[in-house]
Amino acid sequence: MTRQASPNSETAPIVSMAPLKGITDYLFRRVYTSHFSGIDRAIAPFINPQRKGPYPDKLIADVLPENNSSLTLIPQIINTEPEGFIELANRLYDIGYSEINWNLGCPVRMVASKRRGAGMLPYPEEIAALLDTAIPQMKPALSIKMRLGYQEVYESQTLLPMLNDYPLSEIIIHPRLGIQLYRGTPDLDQFQACAARTAHRLVYNGDIINLSGFSALQQRCAPVNRWMIGRGLLSNPFLPAEIKGIRLSSDERRKKLQLFHDDLYHGLKERLSGPGHLLGRMKKVWVYYIHAFPEKEKLLKKITRAPSEKSYLKAVDAVLER
Repeated sequence: MTRQASPNSETAPIVSMAPLKGITDYLFRRVYTSHFSGIDRAIAPFINPQRKGPYPDKLIADVLPENNSSLTLIPQIINTEPEGFIELANRLYDIGYSEINWNLGCPVRMVASKRRGAGMLPYPEEIAALLDTAIPQMKPALSIKMRLGYQEVYESQTLLPMLNDYPLSEIIIHPRLGIQLYRGTPDLDQFQACAARTAHRLVYNGDIINLSGFSALQQRCAPVNRWMIGRGLLSNPFLPAEIKGIRLSSDERRKKLQLFHDDLYHGLKERLSGPGHLLGRMKKVWVYYIHAFPEKEKLLKKITRAPSEKSYLKAVDAVLER
């Protein structure tokens, strides 16, 4: 296969919503984009692989076009065997997606132990073999989301030059090891070393939580100008807009934070079965969302320990100042 380079030549930052399994589903994406601006696209949380196809609508409901009209979406797959990889890729193409993303970054042990996500990174020859088989037979373009490695940085140092032989649309790199999960700080030196080893367009992902931090990353990582925000987007939903130069008054911010919560809560209440599932999902969001309310972090326990909808809403109202 021929070497194809993708330059980092955009002048305006391109900001993507990262996939957070169990949080950033189509309802979250729809509600988020109805209240906050600045996001250019999203990568959906990975579709659970099946031992055998086909993939009916109920298994890919999160990425069905009718559920995703508010935002440019790229579905993500985590398959590591060629037949299922090709079948799912082409199924997604047939419903309208011209690009998909391959997850080589998920650090969760239950995933990685199956040689999926970041657990695949120690096996670059297997990655190349899958691409050799899949790319000639798959219809959509392919990008990759990865880490520096699962256990050692040499894993990315070995893999990235090999990936230059494949026509990837881009590579998204979270500069931590899989075994770190989200502990420690991103290794920017190693991210720059990755940039030197690839001919593909890079996207930076990891710990973008405020505008000053983003500005420092922008200078450090130039000419990279594509960014992916996950946990930071929940902690500061206004950050993508701030990156694009959009500022809101404190009153506007307060109203949007209230309305976002209410729309997400009621949307999930309609969709999920029972208060247990509803509160479980909302509490996952609040672990990050609480940081959007300076000096209110101490109230998080009242939310996460709320045993009923009534006590949950009372705790939330205290944070939202209603």
